Amino acid sequence: MAIADDLDLATYCKETAEKAQAASRVLGTVSGQAKNDWLRASAAALRNSFESIAQANEKDIANAPQYGLSDAQIDRLRLTKDRVAGIASALEEIAMFPDPIGATIESSVRPNGLAIQKIRVPLGVVFFIYESRPNVTADAAAICVKSGNAVILRGGKEAMHSSQAIVSILQAQAVEFGIPADALQLVSTTDRAAVGHFLKLDQLIDVAIPRGGEGLIRRVSEEATMPVIKHFAGNCHVYVDQAADLNMALQITVNSKCHRYGVCNAAESLVVHKHVADKFLPLVAAAFSTEGVEMRGDEATCSIVPTATQASEEDFGAEYLGPVISVKVVENIDDAIAHINKYSSKHTESIVTENLAASRKFSAQIDSSAVMVNASTRFNDGGEFGLGAEIGISTDKFHARGPCGIEALTSYKYIVMGEGHVRQ
Repeated sequence: MAIADDLDLATYCKETAEKAQAASRVLGTVSGQAKNDWLRASAAALRNSFESIAQANEKDIANAPQYGLSDAQIDRLRLTKDRVAGIASALEEIAMFPDPIGATIESSVRPNGLAIQKIRVPLGVVFFIYESRPNVTADAAAICVKSGNAVILRGGKEAMHSSQAIVSILQAQAVEFGIPADALQLVSTTDRAAVGHFLKLDQLIDVAIPRGGEGLIRRVSEEATMPVIKHFAGNCHVYVDQAADLNMALQITVNSKCHRYGVCNAAESLVVHKHVADKFLPLVAAAFSTEGVEMRGDEATCSIVPTATQASEEDFGAEYLGPVISVKVVENIDDAIAHINKYSSKHTESIVTENLAASRKFSAQIDSSAVMVNASTRFNDGGEFGLGAEIGISTDKFHARGPCGIEALTSYKYIVMGEGHVRQ
């Protein structure tokens, strides 16, 4: 696939979107069996093509230092044989999920005899902008095509060669099963201005999905002329209620915060009921000290934990993506709910309690895409929810919310069957 930097960028972007729209109309009629066969054949082809994928990946690894990637980021970029096998397995897992397209959501027969069906249909064309990890290229392509959508993939320049190798394999297999190659296209230019051009094409692209840093997501949200499925940040909370099992609360809090720092479902804020603060905060402070996590707390927290530093207003709303957590001691569950709803990014919140009424109140009044009861915030994930691979997590309230798997990339339409009916 040639890099398109020397092309007229606006023309290139429009032609890419036009090809995607044409492919989406064909793809909407492809059977579920054909899509599943494509996924399984692509999985086998990826395993069999490891050497060529590895050669492309080495080009990206060699270029990584000039992009300022850290050692950890370079490691995430690297494709080993096991990682390619993992990508292939993810495609096979997606093939096992039911095909949503054409499924009847509900049906009825009106008193006048009209038969009305509400059926699931694809969104059409997805413009997906994402970070450098090449496994996301395969996941996104698989989820979109499985749900009947054509996808335009705009990955990071850091993984351009790896993503090209993967997409070429998926395209080659697609045509064998009646799926247009243009149903999955990788943007072949690294020019950032291309994103702006695509975001103007609302007549050709049905939805944009950004996956990356908050700056990217805000840019897409501001410039897009089509709907955007997104979340800006992940300021997730754990609330330790007065009726909490403190050993359970300790395990959940540490897992929520420390399992992985740089992910959107990691806890960034801890809220503790005043009746258990004296017992719980020293326990969690010791655990955080072992993990190297800094606690930034209110006055009550700092009086109980001498090593905690005073939190600012900004701290309570921050997504640290690192070994820092804000801490707030509250009077009661109502104060906890008010604090969380004020500072939350509407992503994931968890309550630890043995009081059923408290858990129900928290679940009902917290305004976030997912609420965990006695479980880590880290479970807000498509795979953990049984949705298979996800294309992202949405904190919006319209169309899609929470982990976005195959069904989140569909809409519906009504099919009405009559027998010469006319309205009186």
